[in-house]
Amino acid sequence: MVAQISQKNLILNVAATCSGTHALGPGMRAVVWVQGCPFHCHGCIAPDWIPFTPARLVNVDELVDELLANPEVTGLTFSGGEPMKQAAGLAAVARVGRQRRDLNIICFTGYKFEKLLKPPVDPAVQDLLAQVDVLIDGSYNARLNDNQGLRGSSNQRIHHLSLQLKDFDFETSPRQVEMQVDEGNILMVGIPPSGMDVSFKNAVDLVQQKGLDLVKYERI
Repeated sequence: MVAQISQKNLILNVAATCSGTHALGPGMRAVVWVQGCPFHCHGCIAPDWIPFTPARLVNVDELVDELLANPEVTGLTFSGGEPMKQAAGLAAVARVGRQRRDLNIICFTGYKFEKLLKPPVDPAVQDLLAQVDVLIDGSYNARLNDNQGLRGSSNQRIHHLSLQLKDFDFETSPRQVEMQVDEGNILMVGIPPSGMDVSFKNAVDLVQQKGLDLVKYERI
């Protein structure tokens, strides 16, 4: 039996959220990217989210409210940053979310699956893995970016921890990228094809040079 960690007073350090996308898994999904990552992968598409510094601190119930604000959401995707560094909070988010709605859970991690299972196993990580339907593991390697599937690079592996999403092609399906604009911020959601991140940054720089309202962007 997996020991559940008390939800009371759990606070997550959140880099960003998205309450509706088709770019990070099957169906309409809500996404949370946590702040802080130990891996420092070369070519990381979200370098601002590597430092373990406070971003937006939010409790579990508030975050679930935000993620499930869209009634069409049928799944949650956890990314970052490194989700395993906030495993207790994300496990609680998955559990509370499933109390409100039938959801499937996808989680990215830079850790190898075997490493997460190697004793001594962190109870919080064990709790999160018990909630996850599909785990995508391994550090991003820009040289192995084959522009395919829901992996950043071909060394990353797809682990079906349940049968929930067994019919979705995580490895070779075409990538989708969405641009979401909110209050002068633009969010690129999805796993960008090789080179797209540079093109996106150049477009944002051009907009800013022209003095338009767009003032901030995130690469996800």
